[in-house]
Amino acid sequence: MEFTTGGRLEVRISPADVGKRVSVRRLNDPGGGPQKFTDTVGVLASWTGGVVRITRKTGEVVRIAENTLVAGKVIPSVPGARPGSPPARRRGPAADALEIDRIAARSWPPAERARLAPAGADPDAGLASGSGWELRAAGGFTRRANSVFPLSDPGLPLDEALRRVRAWYAERGLPAYIHVSEGATAEQDALATELARRGWTNEGTAEVWTSALAPLADRDPAPFPVGDTPTLSAHGAVSGAGAPEPRGELSRTLSDAWLARYQRFGTPAPESLAVLSGGPSVWFATFWAGQEAAAIGRCVVDGRWAGFAAVEVAPEHRRRGLATAVMAALSRAALAEGASAAYLQVEADNARAHALYDGLGFRPHHPYHYFRAPRDDTR
Repeated sequence: MEFTTGGRLEVRISPADVGKRVSVRRLNDPGGGPQKFTDTVGVLASWTGGVVRITRKTGEVVRIAENTLVAGKVIPSVPGARPGSPPARRRGPAADALEIDRIAARSWPPAERARLAPAGADPDAGLASGSGWELRAAGGFTRRANSVFPLSDPGLPLDEALRRVRAWYAERGLPAYIHVSEGATAEQDALATELARRGWTNEGTAEVWTSALAPLADRDPAPFPVGDTPTLSAHGAVSGAGAPEPRGELSRTLSDAWLARYQRFGTPAPESLAVLSGGPSVWFATFWAGQEAAAIGRCVVDGRWAGFAAVEVAPEHRRRGLATAVMAALSRAALAEGASAAYLQVEADNARAHALYDGLGFRPHHPYHYFRAPRDDTR
């Protein structure tokens, strides 16, 4: 691997190159053996808190301390592509669990938040660069928006941090949950073990699935208008003589019909509406059958990522391609904003959803869990 320019080693990458394929060279630990340097090639998944994370083509995530880098460069994607390999916009995304978790957290913003962090940490730092534990609450709507996100060490002994977490949620009349992803950080892996040892219960396991975005957008060849007028016919949606043909629309705002189809609540609380409407760039899709919302979906665009959620189809309209049409329509809107990668979250035991998303090209990325504090714990 060649890094030199006129005999000098140079680091020619920065956090702005996240998402690109790179080659880096780092100094080894002096006691780690005779080899002075180690070279790594892969996609730059993140660069935060002085740690560079690179995802190799095998899926292995390599963590490198920023101060050990001695050389680095971006590898041009087109000249370096293997013969016959798909264009970059059609390859599956490379990312580590923590990067996706940060993006997903921004797509379900809580109504209220607080932070436990080491001394000297910026209390106003956002998810992209923040540290410590972020405590989130939104009236109980979604576990992600009502749980602790452990970005890094909370800056307190664990038992004291857990005591503060329980007190914070108790003040809001909510159970205390901590979100832990497998393989995100060594700290989270250790935290899961310690929570279980202290009697915290794993009350929910789900999975993040990822995919390239462009193939998903191509699933429904019909053009999908962006606006307030429902004029699109869903490709292949009519089944039977006289059946109404669903029409679709994309909107930036929630409609009463969309909320009526959404199965998470009866009458939505203000916190629920704020969570659903929050995020960097939010789209809502509705497919209509007459005056009824036959199918809905939500997508949040955040940089290169498009996050899909709330894809629901009325029972009488299932198995007609509407879920695929909703996903395709939202994908085209996300592509137009510059996104190239897709993710979604699905319950680990939801076999029907797994079959749908597998057929759309999604693949499992990592599981995550919600640990709940012991109900009778008064410590």
